Amino acid sequence: MKLIPIATGLMAITLLTACGGEMAKKGSAETMAESSAMNNNDLYEVHHEGRIYIFDDRDVYEDFLTVGETSFRKVRIGAGPKGETLVFGLTNEDKKKMSGIASVDMYDGSLEASEDFYGEMRAEGRIYVFGSLEEMNTARVVGEVPLRYTEIGAGPKGETVVYALNSSNKKVRPDAMIAKFHKMNDMK
Repeated sequence: MKLIPIATGLMAITLLTACGGEMAKKGSAETMAESSAMNNNDLYEVHHEGRIYIFDDRDVYEDFLTVGETSFRKVRIGAGPKGETLVFGLTNEDKKKMSGIASVDMYDGSLEASEDFYGEMRAEGRIYVFGSLEEMNTARVVGEVPLRYTEIGAGPKGETVVYALNSSNKKVRPDAMIAKFHKMNDMK
């Protein structure tokens, strides 16, 4: 009688292994569709009054910037890099999930960002713009962007905008990043 559950378990492992092998063979179109379903192409962050608000949805982020609150949230008290409370702003679809939330998974490091990643962090009256999740994570922990291109007063409300650079692009004006920031913030 006890052999049946073990045999069932072995069959399940075998099926999962077989399915995993098939997933590795998917073409690039299917991979791109999965990437958009994972919602790992953007991340937004606001540091405000000892809390870090994190969003993976542009509309929820913009609502937060207007109202100062988010309707649905997942909260981790004292879990920030300097003991801040983390508040993950959730969409209506995400509010019932216990896992599989892009902002939480990217913050925790269990979901990699897509190649066309765009990140925006608002802290201390500045807007930081990132082209990689790694640079955004580093800035969150360190509190600054070591390699940067800065435009004073260039934000939608006159904020200073800081574009995060890296060793490969530190000597070039980040025109593509600037254009994307303007597009994302409805600026000309």
